[in-house]
Amino acid sequence: MALTDTVPAAAPPAHEGILRRQSLRESAARTYARSLPIVPVRARGLTIEGADGRRYLDCLSGAGTLALGHNHPVVLEAIRTVLDSGAPLHILDLATPVKDAFTTELFATLPGKLAEKARIQFCGPAGTDAVEAAFTLVRMATGQDGLLAFSGAYHGMTADALAASGGARHNGVTRLPYPYDYRCPFGTGGGRGAELAARWTENLLDDEKSGVPRPAGMIVEPVQGEGGVIPAPDGWLRRMREITTGRRIPLIVDEVQTGVGRTGTFWAVEHSGIVPDVLVLSKAIGGSLPLAVIVYREELDTWQPGAHAGTFRGNQLAMAAGRATLAYVRENGLARRAGELGARMLARLSGLAASYDCIGDVRGRGLMLGLELVDREAATDATGAHPPAPALAAAVQRACLDRGLIVELGGRHAAVVRLLPPLTITDEQADAVLDRLADAIAAAIRTTPRPTGAAPTTMRGTTP
Repeated sequence: MALTDTVPAAAPPAHEGILRRQSLRESAARTYARSLPIVPVRARGLTIEGADGRRYLDCLSGAGTLALGHNHPVVLEAIRTVLDSGAPLHILDLATPVKDAFTTELFATLPGKLAEKARIQFCGPAGTDAVEAAFTLVRMATGQDGLLAFSGAYHGMTADALAASGGARHNGVTRLPYPYDYRCPFGTGGGRGAELAARWTENLLDDEKSGVPRPAGMIVEPVQGEGGVIPAPDGWLRRMREITTGRRIPLIVDEVQTGVGRTGTFWAVEHSGIVPDVLVLSKAIGGSLPLAVIVYREELDTWQPGAHAGTFRGNQLAMAAGRATLAYVRENGLARRAGELGARMLARLSGLAASYDCIGDVRGRGLMLGLELVDREAATDATGAHPPAPALAAAVQRACLDRGLIVELGGRHAAVVRLLPPLTITDEQADAVLDRLADAIAAAIRTTPRPTGAAPTTMRGTTP
């Protein structure tokens, strides 16, 4: 080749082109793609392989959808069986053997007092559709219109589901305080916040001058996921059940993210022993495919045919994958396993918090875990908590990705690092996740800029 010849530039890797085209073509509303710039091409269990050949430990799990991780053999076999059988894949709400098997397995996992006299409504494919169905159900059954929801909640992105979520404003929704010891809305902690929240709710509902009309229902998450991994105290949930029962207000429990063994029991309400009037289910019940239902007391089944319809209520592949997932979790004791392993991981995360002063709080239940990152150099609030540190949390997320670990951020200020590994995670994999997270926190502390004049964040017991 002559010295004047031009050497052709190397073509950019294929995955970079895919990411570039995504940014040019897709909506600005995309979320995960912004913080996780990877192109998955293969996955199994906890592991994702990107188009660039890198491998990642996935502690996002489809936002909690993948109870068994990616491409579990029992899920793949269930899907293949339906495909090979020639069964219809789209059947609206008609009865099929696949649907019957799914419903039977689901009812076998429900709290007994609910399953005895329950009805099931197949909704549209997403959890937000199920939330909307639950609201329609209780409004028709009670003849009322208003709703009770909680600060910090997240129930979906459609109209009423969004209105009942923490960041929305809607005249039809009365917002109640959710117990959050670390940042107690009453300026206290140590469990007193839950008692005050319960009293507040009772007084509001019983005060004729409160401006709150008789509601159609109350909706609550047993663990606020998007709100920052905040478990509701069992005693407080029992109080909410007593309050709603005594006032004949249907209680709706949103188990879209907490269900199917995630928190250490098959359904998170089992920790408190309460029996809701309506249970909202999605994510993991479809075995990685879109599926959403509500299960409710038969006395509420007052609507007329067609009162709540939807084209995609009969996804046969999702029902087959969901039945296989529910059965596998039940038969293999994965809920109990999630509770045991989650407790060990929580203990190790608490040890990490003892070392790094930027970790303000560690909390969770089962394999639904979170670390709230804070700015230790700023003034504390009324409860003694330092302000959240979203920039540091984002840096931790990036550092995790650099180390082959996928985590999600949540909480009111996106300052909570969330871990949602599949229920099939092994002890060795759990150790690897926590090792990478610890290393990422240390790296993020070193690289995240501090406010002018502020001392650097350090390990506890050290000097800058």
